[in-house]
Amino acid sequence: MGKTVIEKIFQSHSGDEIKAGSVAWIDLDVRTARDFGGPNVVKHLRENYDGNYLEDPEKTYFTFDLSVPAKTIKYAINQQICRKFAKETSMNIFDVDEGIGTHVLIEKGIVTPGSTAVGTDSHYNILGAVGAFGQGMGDTDIAFAFKTGRTWFEVPETMKINVEGTYDWPSTPRDLTFAVMKELGSSGMLGMAAEYYGDEIEKLSLDGRITLASQTTEMGGIIAFIPPDDNVIEFMSRRAGRYVKGVYADKDANYVKEVHVDVDKLEPMVASPPKPTNISPVSEMEGIEIDSVFIGSCTNGRYEDMLAAAKILKGRKVKKGVNLRITPSTKEVWAKAIKDGLVDIFINAGAVVFTNPGCGGCAEGMPGLVGEDEVELSTTNRNYKGKQGPGKIYLVSPATAAASAVKGYLASPDSTGVKD
Repeated sequence: MGKTVIEKIFQSHSGDEIKAGSVAWIDLDVRTARDFGGPNVVKHLRENYDGNYLEDPEKTYFTFDLSVPAKTIKYAINQQICRKFAKETSMNIFDVDEGIGTHVLIEKGIVTPGSTAVGTDSHYNILGAVGAFGQGMGDTDIAFAFKTGRTWFEVPETMKINVEGTYDWPSTPRDLTFAVMKELGSSGMLGMAAEYYGDEIEKLSLDGRITLASQTTEMGGIIAFIPPDDNVIEFMSRRAGRYVKGVYADKDANYVKEVHVDVDKLEPMVASPPKPTNISPVSEMEGIEIDSVFIGSCTNGRYEDMLAAAKILKGRKVKKGVNLRITPSTKEVWAKAIKDGLVDIFINAGAVVFTNPGCGGCAEGMPGLVGEDEVELSTTNRNYKGKQGPGKIYLVSPATAAASAVKGYLASPDSTGVKD
């Protein structure tokens, strides 16, 4: 019997024979903690281990992305605890100027296809976008990972997701992601790994793959792998400074189930509060008046997301009374948006641009929270009450967000007359 992607990755990082259902100790290529969980990781290390806190400082990182720069005294203290510990132990730190931790790990070639990484981030499985295993864990487990460079997992079964059909503008990779979420719901991937296949999956750029992988948690999944194509392999090899190989499932790999998702002639979609899987076509919801719009987050804060919004906003104005805020995911995205003139487009349209690279309005403590009874369109990953404030959050693609900001109500990207 052949092996799935996760079985192959785990086997290459363990001395044991790996199969679904077995428990395996896994060597970790990367381990990180954010500015939220980092201080607790430090606390656990100091309380439970007598010095020599890190198995390998070169493989260990703090990543600041939730409140950057610190917007509260709590976060200022948290970050300083991490900075002092990093200096003491000679571990690595990506400070408040770098951006979302998982994105930075990809951009810098620290995480590559087939590698293993853990961190204090519920969306750490976004690393499946490049065919790597990533998993969010609690503070105690991450402290153990820092100390030993290892952790254990019960190897999950894998489901195969076949995306069938083709779609065109005004639909985008976020709408493809919505189509998968509509099919699977909030528990359709529960406790499983997944692998994506299909023509539209193969067409996805790295940015689109990040969007798709970022919503694994909202479907209950452990990790969802998008097999890296030549473009991803080339990018990751260049960033890592060495040739990297992808890990691919065997033809006779065993899947617990197969799911087919039809995206033929896919329409722009919207997820209504309070669940990110409460999904409908924009055409059925069009006309909902909005107060604010946020474009950013680990789900849609990439350069292609900024470009999609800029194409719509160029030569147009945000509707009076609507507050549009934009946050890039990383410093690299920010710099390219400035270089290519996207920031000028956003400013001329009347957007608030940019807050510092990071999670932006997706995280409490960052600029862009919504007030009582306010209706916001957001490109983030969750929309429960309180996630970004007490208002109502509808999740959409960056293209839909930008078009709606111009119109003043939920609207399809093609309502502006823009052609992709």
